[in-house]
Amino acid sequence: MTIKELITQWSGDQAARMTEQEYRVRLPFGDAARIEALAEMYPHKGVEGIITDLLGAALDELEAALPYRAGERQVAEDEFGDPIYEDAGPTPRFHRLVQAHARRLQGNEQ
Repeated sequence: MTIKELITQWSGDQAARMTEQEYRVRLPFGDAARIEALAEMYPHKGVEGIITDLLGAALDELEAALPYRAGERQVAEDEFGDPIYEDAGPTPRFHRLVQAHARRLQGNEQ
């Protein structure tokens, strides 16, 4: 989700499924002031909801920015018949780690 899409979502009301795990952070004054301003503008979200959504959008953007590095193994062909090689960059490792942590976190809820 992009930051722009958050504003549209905040105008509605969509609840996401949350983990039991909590994370405690301290923010610089300027960031805290912006979070408080957004929470005042979208009171149904609250400070925690604003932070949660912004973090999710930032993680989506970070994941999209992970560099692709062509591996040696061809995994497909594009619409022009050109080879597509496996990603040897950080993205596959990131996805494996995300899946492992998601299973662990979901297991903690049961």
